[in-house]
Amino acid sequence: MTIYLKTPIEELPFIGSAYVKKLHRVGIETAEDLLFYFPFRYDDFSDVKNIGEVELGEVVSVVGKIVDIQNIRTRKRKMNLTEAMIEDESGVIKAIWFNQPFLTRNLRSGINVSLSGKVVYAQDGFQISNPSYELLGSGQSLHTARLVPIYHETEGLSSKWLRVHLKSVLKLAEDIEEFLPASIIKNQNLLSLSEAISQIHFPDNEESSKIAKRRLAFDELFLVQLYMMMQKKKWQENKGVKIKFDKSLEKEVKDFVESLPFKLTNAQRISSWNIIKDFEKNKPMNRLLEGDVGSGKTLVALISALAVIKSGYQVAFMAPTEILARQHFEEAVRRLGGIYISNPSQEGNFIEGSIVAISSVEPRTQDNPKGAMESLKMLRVALFTGSESKIFQGEKIEEISKKKLLEKIRIGGIDLLIGTHSLIQKKVEFHNLAFSIIDEQHRFGIEQRGKLQNEVVNISDGLKTVPHLLSMTATPIPRTLALTVYGDLDLSILDEMPKGRQKIITKLVAPANRNLVYQFIGEQVQKGRQVFVICPLIEESDVLEVRSATEEYEKLKNIIYKDFQIGFLHGKMKPKEKEEVMQKFSQGKIDILVSTSVVEVGIDIPNASVMLIEGSDRFGLAQLHQFRGRVGRGEYQSFCFLFTDSTSVTTARRLKALVKSDNGFELAEQDLKIRGPGELVGVRQSGLPDLAMASLSDAELIKKTRDEAKALLEKDGKLLKYPKLEEKLKKFTKEVHFE
Repeated sequence: MTIYLKTPIEELPFIGSAYVKKLHRVGIETAEDLLFYFPFRYDDFSDVKNIGEVELGEVVSVVGKIVDIQNIRTRKRKMNLTEAMIEDESGVIKAIWFNQPFLTRNLRSGINVSLSGKVVYAQDGFQISNPSYELLGSGQSLHTARLVPIYHETEGLSSKWLRVHLKSVLKLAEDIEEFLPASIIKNQNLLSLSEAISQIHFPDNEESSKIAKRRLAFDELFLVQLYMMMQKKKWQENKGVKIKFDKSLEKEVKDFVESLPFKLTNAQRISSWNIIKDFEKNKPMNRLLEGDVGSGKTLVALISALAVIKSGYQVAFMAPTEILARQHFEEAVRRLGGIYISNPSQEGNFIEGSIVAISSVEPRTQDNPKGAMESLKMLRVALFTGSESKIFQGEKIEEISKKKLLEKIRIGGIDLLIGTHSLIQKKVEFHNLAFSIIDEQHRFGIEQRGKLQNEVVNISDGLKTVPHLLSMTATPIPRTLALTVYGDLDLSILDEMPKGRQKIITKLVAPANRNLVYQFIGEQVQKGRQVFVICPLIEESDVLEVRSATEEYEKLKNIIYKDFQIGFLHGKMKPKEKEEVMQKFSQGKIDILVSTSVVEVGIDIPNASVMLIEGSDRFGLAQLHQFRGRVGRGEYQSFCFLFTDSTSVTTARRLKALVKSDNGFELAEQDLKIRGPGELVGVRQSGLPDLAMASLSDAELIKKTRDEAKALLEKDGKLLKYPKLEEKLKKFTKEVHFE
């Protein structure tokens, strides 16, 4: 039978129906898909030695004849062992396999084999433990005596099975057409695509695997950059609301900033200015505001919102949880509650006016009972979530029915609407929405985010526009990664912390000092403080020897702190249950909250002064820094205690970096070097394929793909001259599902 690249996987020889379902599960539909299912690492079995030359602890390959093989059942452990004696001209060595009695059907005395594995010591000398094996005379070795590819596996689909069947279709790699322009392949000195695919699966040596990976990683990163740049260009073709930042508006914003009880950081000033300048363009802004925990992202968003509201338009502010939406609402009321705007007409249109501080409004007197209030109204802020709807439009926050609030939004009676995904329901109609803010944007799906980016028809003037968009994240990501993962966005970074913020004292605690920490926590609670305890798992795991949240919760509640109120929070709880627990913690009804990583972002408890993290080696530095940022948000000195049972040198290095540094961007860089980009919070959600993900730490390769993509689009923005590239890009974006 002749097979082709597009041959369905079920029509390939020797692949049974049971395997077809398993292959479909990992996205393999055709022979071509199988070729593009790349290994994520290799076992290095390339060190081939004579049996008499092997040394203890080595990972080696040996070739010899089986002189004896038998299955043995141990009495104590009731385990099946398969033992074989292998000899060559230099000596004899034992090979041992555990619980694989079926091996004796394939491996028999007198057969020549190749074995690869680790040399260990037993009572009767050296032996190779649980080695990979291959019968000699079966052609090129696939499983031994070479760099052996290891693939992502699923139940019933092993790397060994994949190697055998990949080898059977590998010749088809010659039929794969190049999609990169020849000039790029030449400029970047790239391996041909067909050769790269052959070498990534079965490399001649380590250098060959690196060259193949570079070509294929270049392809993926180039496609990512191309997609992001084309998305950005497409976005900029939309029409946005042009907001002129004239001297009057500049003064109003400046007066507001100067009225704050603290000074903005330079990073906040620069970011606010860049956003306001974006408003002056007639195309919609699409900007990411990236800032460390406590760097003041919300204030930058409110300053920007103020400029838009002053110009007569509405602003929407969407947060991933009700408690975070409520926090933003309270912050907006606190910061903007003293601001007045011009009084809208009955039709809902805005009359030209100005924002002024309360102090500058003419006060009410007996002679002038209305003062200046007749022509001015206080800025109107509303909260709209699944469980509550509130409005602030004067002196206090009031409950309002959802029906009435929706009507106010529609006629322009709300200036700033803050809420959860409730904001993107069909029944929410804005009067003249010009600016959308999304907090912790990676917590929303692409469709949810898109609903606040869609073209809207402004009721006030009937014009179709796309709102300016500001996405925010508290996850510091190194700039090279951000330019790739968020390449379709303009980037603003808050890399400074406001002055006066207390540094959190961070300690790496030895297991022997656990009780001292428990004692310290007890003292903090007695002083009225609250405590977070973070655990990496919900239930006890036999695989990972780390404290589970359930185990820790029961221990703290029933043994350590019987007199305190202990709360429990984890990802498997329903959203409403999570909200209830966090509300109780926020109200001070819970002293110690035991939780999994769901408290990573967006929870502001000023009274919390202690963060204890169990199994801290199981989290990335960026994530640990996010946890730590949940405390130290009030007036009290705060502490972060790190527990780990790991004795790894790498673990110690990582955790000591956290103890020494309180800069999230520095820690993200450290994480990138030590653990790789896949462990960075935010990058995990990017949708990038494995090779592109693994290459995000290669700043030089990222720059080259970015430069080539930019140069190509400048010559041919719609890829009209590159139909193969256009086709590949469409297929790639469909498979990757960019978030």
